[in-house]
Amino acid sequence: MNTGPLNEKELEWLDDVFMKYGNDDSVLDAAELDGLLTAVLSAPHEIEPTDWLLAIWGGAHNVPEWASEREMERFMALCFQHMGDIADRLELYPEQFEPLFGTREVEGQEFTIVEEWCFGYMRGVALADWSSLPESLQPALDAIALHGLEANFDKLDLLSPEEHSESIDLIAPAALSLYTYWSENPVAAPLKPVAQPLRVEKTVGRNDPCPCGSGKKFKQCCLH
Repeated sequence: MNTGPLNEKELEWLDDVFMKYGNDDSVLDAAELDGLLTAVLSAPHEIEPTDWLLAIWGGAHNVPEWASEREMERFMALCFQHMGDIADRLELYPEQFEPLFGTREVEGQEFTIVEEWCFGYMRGVALADWSSLPESLQPALDAIALHGLEANFDKLDLLSPEEHSESIDLIAPAALSLYTYWSENPVAAPLKPVAQPLRVEKTVGRNDPCPCGSGKKFKQCCLH
């Protein structure tokens, strides 16, 4: 598997995939994916890849009908490569950590767009129990949630341009402090119910319906 940061072409390819397969409940672009993966890496306990991969699409019922197995494998490879790069920056090179914010040009002036990244981060937070976060670090999570929860949109509307800019500057330090705390103070992952093994009476073909009942082809579901 490749390592290191994704290049611009690879990030654009991910954006195209989300444009092609995205839905009302899924991650919208590479910036939101970056936020989700940052939160997953910063969680109180390890989050299984199956959980965050499903969260990308908004649940198992929204997993794409991939155009090809190669397309699916490339998507998975780029996700894991990007996750590894974020992990290296958080753990080994925090001075190089930089959220993948978007930009927008209005009347010749470029503006930083942080909402997608923050929404992705809060999507990742929802995959674990953060309730034991110390009160002293709650402002760090609030700094991200300010831009990452619809419930806070009214608060954003009340900010002056200077206050809005200052709130953006708080996001990266907040993410680093949250990662540092949970990496030094992990908690035990909650126990999951033991899944009953699938009983398959005959060999399932790659293009046959998956025996788990998802309605997808076997190769696009439990085969991997």
